[in-house]
Amino acid sequence: MKIIEREITDSIKRKLKPNKVVIISGARRVGKTFLLKEIIKSFNEPHLLLNGEDFNTGILLAKRSVENYRQLMGSRKLLLIDEAQKIVDIGSILKLMVDELPGIRIIVTGSSAFDQGEMTGEPLTGRKHTFNLFPLSEREFRQVVTPVDRPDNLTQRLLFGNYPELVNMSDTSEMKEYLNEIVSSYLLKDVLAYDNIRHSGKIFNLLRLLAYQVGNEVSYNELGKSLSLSKNTVEKYMDLLSKVFILFKVEGFSRNLRKEITKSPKWYFYDNGIRNAVIASFNPLDTRNDTGQLWENYMISERLKYQHYKSRRANNFFWRTYDQQEIDWVEEHDGILNGFEFKWTESKVKTPVAWQNAYPGSGFTLINRDNYSEWLTWEGGWSPAPCSLPHAPCPVPHATCQEIKKNLLLAAEENNK
Repeated sequence: MKIIEREITDSIKRKLKPNKVVIISGARRVGKTFLLKEIIKSFNEPHLLLNGEDFNTGILLAKRSVENYRQLMGSRKLLLIDEAQKIVDIGSILKLMVDELPGIRIIVTGSSAFDQGEMTGEPLTGRKHTFNLFPLSEREFRQVVTPVDRPDNLTQRLLFGNYPELVNMSDTSEMKEYLNEIVSSYLLKDVLAYDNIRHSGKIFNLLRLLAYQVGNEVSYNELGKSLSLSKNTVEKYMDLLSKVFILFKVEGFSRNLRKEITKSPKWYFYDNGIRNAVIASFNPLDTRNDTGQLWENYMISERLKYQHYKSRRANNFFWRTYDQQEIDWVEEHDGILNGFEFKWTESKVKTPVAWQNAYPGSGFTLINRDNYSEWLTWEGGWSPAPCSLPHAPCPVPHATCQEIKKNLLLAAEENNK
């Protein structure tokens, strides 16, 4: 069995301080339970691990008194609760613990963002640090994939995605079955469990429509007409789908031009495998007509992972005009704009004229399978390879840039300790 260390592990350990709560949120089957157990091993100290889905856990914590929790913990200072959202009033329970039990450190996990509402709301204000855990990232995959195998492995991930358990599967039929099970038994059930939603067919059909529209603007009115649902219901369902980490939204960018599209957002899937399972299509890339959509979805979801895991703050958009000039992805850092176009095979793409005229000095770069690796870890402001990524004309030799990069990373790591 291949073991992969998660990128977010060190950040969680740094934030795990006395009388604080670390919340790890993410979709089912992305590895939250496994991550908890690995953290336990690394600390090697007395601890209490509880499962929120176990009925007895709710009973243990139901009596909300300091003495009850003091006896429960004994001399232990580390508490871990998996699937904590299943416990009634968990936010208030955790607040009482961190306020009244000196030195206690707590980690809790939850399978969706809206499950965490009680935990991340008023009860734990100023007492928590929140992390999202996603399917495996490109950087994490490299722990088990050799440079020789990397191109073939990338092609496989475009089709089957990045869920951790897929790493130990070699048969494509097994992979398909696994992803279909996740969609039917985990992700959709998480949505249907809330707000008395009973229209599982409508939810699934909505996902199918969105899967075919990856990379295009989405009209809630048109989706509603196709599904015989109101616009408000469509928006409600899509909000729920984002809260269980199936979908995420990207808004249009506009600053200067009246003809820029901003009202209709784009929606992407957090994982390519889930997207393909929804439309029941795992055909090889050379037989598909949606390879460009798969590449765009994969690049954007991977970039979001990097931004979150490295605390790389950015405003993310797409850019498009009504006369069809477009940029797939725009990042804004400290007022500086950089645009990126995603193409699986192309080696050259012209900068849109309207972009150049409206935002002079902004970057524009083609991201293909030759340079995607360095872009996924690009931090802005300097180039990690000679002239391969957007930056102002740079007189500094590449070797010097690399040395600067190394020193900056070391300094950042030291500051985070």
